Amino acid sequence: MANSEAGRVNVREDLRRVLVYRMGSLGDTVVALPSLHLIARAFPNAERRMLTNFPVSVKAPAAKAILGENGLIHGYFRYAVGTRSVKELAALWWTLLRWRPDVLIYLGPRRGVAAARRDAKFFRLCGIRWQVGVPVTEEMQGWLRQEKTGALEPESERLARNIAELGDAGVDSRAAWDLGLTAAEEARAEEALRAAGGRPVLAVSVGTKVQSKDWGRENWRALLERLGAAFPRHALALAGVKEENEASEFAAEGWRAGAGSEACVVNLCGALTPRESAALFARAKVFLGHDSGPMHLAAAVGTPCVAIFAARNIPRVWFPHGDRHRVIYHEVDCMGCGLETCIVQQKKCLTSIAVEEVFDSVVESLDGESSPLSILSAW
Repeated sequence: MANSEAGRVNVREDLRRVLVYRMGSLGDTVVALPSLHLIARAFPNAERRMLTNFPVSVKAPAAKAILGENGLIHGYFRYAVGTRSVKELAALWWTLLRWRPDVLIYLGPRRGVAAARRDAKFFRLCGIRWQVGVPVTEEMQGWLRQEKTGALEPESERLARNIAELGDAGVDSRAAWDLGLTAAEEARAEEALRAAGGRPVLAVSVGTKVQSKDWGRENWRALLERLGAAFPRHALALAGVKEENEASEFAAEGWRAGAGSEACVVNLCGALTPRESAALFARAKVFLGHDSGPMHLAAAVGTPCVAIFAARNIPRVWFPHGDRHRVIYHEVDCMGCGLETCIVQQKKCLTSIAVEEVFDSVVESLDGESSPLSILSAW
């Protein structure tokens, strides 16, 4: 056993090849950070490679773009999600068989016990006998209730719990969320904010990959107009992929109208990598956005978030990690639907969130009111 800032770890210095299975994009990779740090501490001398999916959207960066060269993962194997191609699966089997991993660390999403057992069988066919974290029970698949609050555990804690035989991931420690940003990435963020002229920064990301999470461009524009009027000496920094540039500019017109001649807007959509965006968020007073990958990046670097959540997921599981955030989540009778596109209910969980409600939360955060994680819920 070895001590670390994040907790005690069962160290195996003799193993040489570790395969980490993790699918998803930006947010999925960020919430796995505590587990990835634990794996790196448990297998310090091993080459650690990740089996992950190709991005399913232009708005979904690959895991490598998020982790960079921070030493947690040394290489990647990729495949198409949901592929039924015998040729592709055979090629993946042969690739893994030749690499000969000593151990599989399974950080896959919950897809049901049957799917997990199929995965375990496939990895055994690849010659991997030691498998850690494969969720072959309902308890490993689901999120446990926390004793103190009765709330469901976050996804980051479910992943860490499932690989607890390696040690304590220390999910609540700052070290567990360290992205290992480089001096060059920090400098790029400083350069990007030069136009802000030293003003306090409100970082905003209006984008989202799926329709069911989108609060609506008119709402964003109205909100930023009110915020610009209330905080004209702040700078608005917009972040996201280049495909979100137009929507961000539309929203920013509200800020310009509200702040008037003092308005300062820095639109960085498409200009920064995910890791440079994280460095940007670390320099902001508050991050404002949807339930999204950028929100998780901001939380990882310790920036207070005001997050607008659809009820497609059940409460708390995907909330930003930490206790200085304000999450606006309206409980509705169809909560937990998991829909990517909501037509029948017309996104009533989101459309019921008023501009005033979000404005008040941002004002409280920018004014520096400190409080535990605030969940603003309505029925």
